[in-house]
Amino acid sequence: MNSRPSGPVLTDDPLARVAALPGVREAADSARAAVDTLLRHRVLRRQSAEVTTEASLRAARASASLEGHDVSLDLLRQHLQDANSDIPGDPASTGGPVPTSGPVPTSGIDPALPVVLGTVRLYGELGILAPAWERAPRQALARMHVLLGRGVLPDELLGRPRPDAGGPDLMDPLRLGPPPSTMEASVRLDGLTRLLVAPTTAPAIVVAGVVHGELLALRPFGVLDGVIARAAARLVLVSRGLDPKALTATDVGHLEAGGPESDQPTDESPAAPVLDYRAAADAYVHGGTAGVIAWLRHSARALELAARDSLAICEALSRA
Repeated sequence: MNSRPSGPVLTDDPLARVAALPGVREAADSARAAVDTLLRHRVLRRQSAEVTTEASLRAARASASLEGHDVSLDLLRQHLQDANSDIPGDPASTGGPVPTSGPVPTSGIDPALPVVLGTVRLYGELGILAPAWERAPRQALARMHVLLGRGVLPDELLGRPRPDAGGPDLMDPLRLGPPPSTMEASVRLDGLTRLLVAPTTAPAIVVAGVVHGELLALRPFGVLDGVIARAAARLVLVSRGLDPKALTATDVGHLEAGGPESDQPTDESPAAPVLDYRAAADAYVHGGTAGVIAWLRHSARALELAARDSLAICEALSRA
């Protein structure tokens, strides 16, 4: 097992100890402040549902892109509209909820689109999954994989742990290398589940980051695990009250954090730069305590950028 401050062997409040690592609390506080600024926007008094819809759509598209299934937002909107789904055509429209059930025609389309549509379906049902997540995270993960993979993967793979041998080729879009054995992954997933149902004083962004990083490391299903990891992190932010209405497109932030447009440190602000998503994930899996810190700083920065993106949605709605 990789050395990191998570897992079943730790006692007391291990997530709080993670939050106490150098620079983590400050990054979490900055992310929380950005979300709080968003939540105070006046447009959310009457139009929070539109912001949630738009953020969920953007987050789903970005998550699928991080998994290697990239479709433009315009193409995704057009396909959903052609399928008679009431998805907003722009941030200032008054579209309804993301469609969560029923087949969507996929013949003659971009081969990446089925995974993107599965991610849209999954993100549209996260609110329904929140109670199950709080009681039994492992069962909720299986349900999430079924929602995501329906129509994309063979039925016998949906929601089932990956085998060590004899299964489909393992997907590794982040180039993290071989995952732990099925037995080790199961033990660590049990440990993560126990952490999630135990009390902690750690900020929600830290809990979400640990969940996200562990699921990327474990790859419990072997296929589309990155989407599941990002959806689970989003569920943590919703269920623990940091972003209760899912207003932030967190995965858009993951795409942007660490990039040239993400306000990297300058001579006036000399803090260590935030890694991009793939490098930060690799650091979490292989970099020990320093890697955990780098990953959590990336995660916090991604949430800040996501809150900024949702503020732009709110401003567009207020001008309409």
